[in-house]
Amino acid sequence: MTVSHIPVLYDEVIKNLRPAAGRVYLDCTVGYGGHAEEILRQSSPDGLLIGIDQDEDAISFTTERLKDYGKRVRIVHDNFKNIGNILKEMEIDGVDGVLFDLGVSTYQLLNPERGFSFRNNGPLDMRMDKGGGITAESLLNDLPEDRLVRIIREYGEERYAHRIAKTIARERRRERITSTLQLARIIRYAIPASRGGKGIDPATRTFQAFRIAVNNELDILKKAIVDASMILKPAGRICVIAFHSLEDRIVKHTFRELSDTRGEGKGDVPCILKIITGRPIRPTPEEERTNPRSRSAKLRTAERYV
Repeated sequence: MTVSHIPVLYDEVIKNLRPAAGRVYLDCTVGYGGHAEEILRQSSPDGLLIGIDQDEDAISFTTERLKDYGKRVRIVHDNFKNIGNILKEMEIDGVDGVLFDLGVSTYQLLNPERGFSFRNNGPLDMRMDKGGGITAESLLNDLPEDRLVRIIREYGEERYAHRIAKTIARERRRERITSTLQLARIIRYAIPASRGGKGIDPATRTFQAFRIAVNNELDILKKAIVDASMILKPAGRICVIAFHSLEDRIVKHTFRELSDTRGEGKGDVPCILKIITGRPIRPTPEEERTNPRSRSAKLRTAERYV
């Protein structure tokens, strides 16, 4: 399998994570191994990297890519919501660094069979883990119109959610919506280009919304960040790359809750982190030119101090 994927904020992640020999690192979205391989290099000769991903294609590719690191790398096919159980099974009680890269990979976007992109025709799948779960096709064709509105409005932050949902409901009565280009045409009909965002395809936000809904991305993110922070060793760091405002808001607020300056935490969340990046780190103009998909990326870092 040939994969073209450029890791986003590559240097910035390594600088903030500070990999070193003899330490343990957890890459919760190992993807195609770009960040992971550099973490292994920087933590030579005996650092350990645990890579988690729910995409079987990514697991196969990265297992092969990192095979020369032998026992220094362990790749797990799972969802990062299960961080605690994964480390427990490995009998690892703490890590020195954690990375979440929440973006969809270039390979996933360019593979029509995955259904993530409105630029290539393919089935409306959108599952990160192809082994189970509900597809975007099922949601689009089976949910009542008011639920479609909610998904598109809340997960896509789309102001034309009602127009899009109404058009989807009308069109699915004529024929089942089964392909990415079919859905894209429906959205573009509901939102003429003149009413969409400047430079943004009208289908962008709705595709994002259904991908988030299919994979339950936002509901599991906060818990995963809390769980990851709890298993950090003192002075260990957690780095999170978010690609849209909904994700970044969750990351920012969760970091704040875990680093309450009163030393109290909030609710059941203990105060255990120190925020390193007051403002998120953004790609340089050069990176944006060479890798346009990096433009919306934001990196936030915090450090365990307890």
